[in-house]
Amino acid sequence: MAPSTEVLDGGWGWAIVVASFMAQLLAYGSPQSVGVLYPEWLHAFQEGKSMTAWVGSLVAGVGLIASPVCSACVDNFGARPVTIFSGVMVAGGLILSAFAPNVQFLIFSYGIVVGLGCGLVYAATLTITCQYFDKRRGLALGIVTTGTSVGAFIYASAQNELIVLYGLDGCLLIIGAVALNLMACAGFMRPLNMPGYYLKQKAALERNTEEQLFEKPPMDDLKISAGSTSTNTEKTLTVKELLITVDAKDLAVQTEKKKGSFLTGLAIMKVIKKKQQAYFKYMHSMYEILQDQAMVAFCIAVFLFSLGAFPPVLFIEDVAQTQGLIEEVSVIPLVSIGAIATCVGKLVLGMLVDIKWINGIYLYAFTMFAGGVALLFIPITKTYMGLQILSVILGFCSGNWSITSYITTKIVGLDRLTQAHGILMFFGGFGIMLGPPVVGCFFDWTQSYDLAFYFSGGCVELGAFILFLLTLPCWNKKHPENDRPDVHYTSNCDKVASVA
Repeated sequence: MAPSTEVLDGGWGWAIVVASFMAQLLAYGSPQSVGVLYPEWLHAFQEGKSMTAWVGSLVAGVGLIASPVCSACVDNFGARPVTIFSGVMVAGGLILSAFAPNVQFLIFSYGIVVGLGCGLVYAATLTITCQYFDKRRGLALGIVTTGTSVGAFIYASAQNELIVLYGLDGCLLIIGAVALNLMACAGFMRPLNMPGYYLKQKAALERNTEEQLFEKPPMDDLKISAGSTSTNTEKTLTVKELLITVDAKDLAVQTEKKKGSFLTGLAIMKVIKKKQQAYFKYMHSMYEILQDQAMVAFCIAVFLFSLGAFPPVLFIEDVAQTQGLIEEVSVIPLVSIGAIATCVGKLVLGMLVDIKWINGIYLYAFTMFAGGVALLFIPITKTYMGLQILSVILGFCSGNWSITSYITTKIVGLDRLTQAHGILMFFGGFGIMLGPPVVGCFFDWTQSYDLAFYFSGGCVELGAFILFLLTLPCWNKKHPENDRPDVHYTSNCDKVASVA
C-alpha cells in the first residue's frame, strides 16, 4: 500500500514526529550521557580507564555498525514491532547493568544489549518519519534527531541526582523502567507501507489459495453441505496460521510436492544460488560505491572524526575531576552543555546546507577543523569555564551528523543512499568504538589526558585535511554542484534508516 499524497507532510505525520522524538530521547538519553556514569563505574569496579571505556564506546558504536541489520529488520517487520522489541532490549540492558558484578558484564549488558536496542530505535524512527513526510522531510528528521541531544541534556542531570539519592544501581533500575515507555511510543507508529514480511505472507497465501481452487477436494470435504460457511472460515484461518514463515515455507512446499531426495536437493541448490546472486549483486554495488574518491574521503573523515571527537563525551567529566577544576558534581554537567550545543548544531547546520552557495562537504570539513582545534585546547585549559566553552564548540561541531545524509546523497545519488549510508555508519561506528579505549590507554600509560587529547585533535584535523583535499574540483568533476538531494526527495526513501 503506497502512501497517498494527502497523508504526507502533516496530519498524523506530526504525531509520528513526536513519538519518534520521544523514542530517541528515551533510548539515547542514558547512552549519550554515559560520561556521568563513567566516573562511578571507575570507582565501583576499580578497573583501568581503558577497560571501563569499552562500555561507553560499545553502546555508541554497536548500533551504528549494525545499522544495515537494523534497517533490514525495519524493512521486513515494520517500525512498530521493531520499536517494541527495542524497548525490551534497552530497558532489559539497563536493568541488567544494575546487577553487574564487573566491567566485563557491563560491556555485554550496557554496551552491546543497550547499543543494539538504540540502533533498532534509530532505524525505526527515521524510516517511519521518511514514510510520512516528503517536502518537509528535512525538518521532520531534524526534529526527530534532536531527541538524542535533548535526552542527553535531561539524563545527564537526572542521573547525577538519582545516583546521589539511590546510588548507581538504583539509578540504572529507574532509567531502565523509564525506557519501557518506548513501547508506548511504538503504538503511534501506524505503518503506511506494508512491511516485507507481511507482503511475503500475503503472496504465499494468495498462491496457496489459487492452488486450492484448482485442486480436487478430498472426500471428507465433499460431505460438507454447500451452505456451510464456518468450515471455509476455519480452513482459511488454518492456511494463514501455516504461513508464518516465509522463505522456509516456500521451500518446504516445493520439496513436499516433489517427493524425492534428488529433486529436493535441486530445489535447495536453486534457492541457495538465488540467494548467492543477490549477495554478490549487493557486494558488487558496495564495491562500486567505494570506487568513488569523494566517498572514500568522506568515510575516512567520518572515521577519524568519530575516533577523536567522541571520547570527550565520555571523559570530559573525569578530566574536570582529575585536574581539580571542580570539587563536586555540577548542577549542569559538561555532558549536558555539549548535548544542547549538539542539538543547536544539528538544526543550524541543517539549515545552512540548504543554502545554494554553501558546499556541504566543505561545511563538514570546516566543522571538523573547528572541533579539532577545540580538542587540542582541552589539555591547556586550566579553568572549568574554559572546559564549558570548549564543550559548546565541540558539541556544536558534532551536530554535523545531521548533514551526513545530504552529503552522501550528493556523492552517490539517492538510489544508492541506503547502501552508502550504511557503509558510512559502519566507519563512524568503528571510530566511536575505538576512540574511548585508545584515549583510556594513553591515560593508563602516561597518567595524564594531555597526550590523549593531542592525539584525538590530530586525528580530527587529519580527517578534515583529507576530506578537503580529496574533494577539490580538480580531482573529481563527476558530481555537479547543483545536484541537490532535496530535488529528488519525491522518490521512494522508505528504506533509508540512517538518514540523519
